[in-house]
Amino acid sequence: MSAALGPPLPLRFYRRDPREVAPELIGCRLVRHLPNGQRLVLRLTEVEAYLGDGTDPASHSHSGPTRRNRSMFGPPGRVYAYRSYGIHTCLNVVCEAAGRGSAVLLRAAEPLEGQATMALYRALLPDTRDARLSVGPGRLAQAVGLELEIDGACLRTGPLTLHAPAVGQTAPNATGRGPRIGIRLGADLPYRYFETCDTTPGSGPSAWVSKFRAGGRRRRDTNGEGARPG
Repeated sequence: MSAALGPPLPLRFYRRDPREVAPELIGCRLVRHLPNGQRLVLRLTEVEAYLGDGTDPASHSHSGPTRRNRSMFGPPGRVYAYRSYGIHTCLNVVCEAAGRGSAVLLRAAEPLEGQATMALYRALLPDTRDARLSVGPGRLAQAVGLELEIDGACLRTGPLTLHAPAVGQTAPNATGRGPRIGIRLGADLPYRYFETCDTTPGSGPSAWVSKFRAGGRRRRDTNGEGARPG
């Protein structure tokens, strides 16, 4: 069954502080348009904001533009993709005005359409439908078949687009907020936003959200869960 989609998010959506953009991405639809005409659709459940104002030491833009992070400096509404630990591709949404260097990392999502293809990309059984499929930034990028070539692509017209939920679709459950995962610098900043199990205040995250781990990791992570974001 095809997943219903709202309109692509307008560019003005991205021209804001990533801490404003991030919680509003929860529940939005991430769509991968494949060359064969097929599409993969997922519902975003977890993201992390990374600032470009000099106050966020975990952000890739903290020390200024480089060849690796230049897409993070805009324009807004583009993809910033990078390789973590040399093996995991991670996808970010660029925010604020060009030159600012802020973004939101896409950490996890629930598959809605094209699950068997996502499982194939992830080298899993076709009927897999659990956190192994698309929870963790490395897993999510692999599930939609994307690598570094997506870096700099427009999120309205490129092979990866973001959409508001269709009219009448169920709103996301309550959105929680807390420290980001797998980083050492700025580890106490509460810039991770995630869907909770229900609307009860203080409720834990849903099944489609990463399990929280404080602090960075030195060893290579085999699933992308501990990828250094931002």
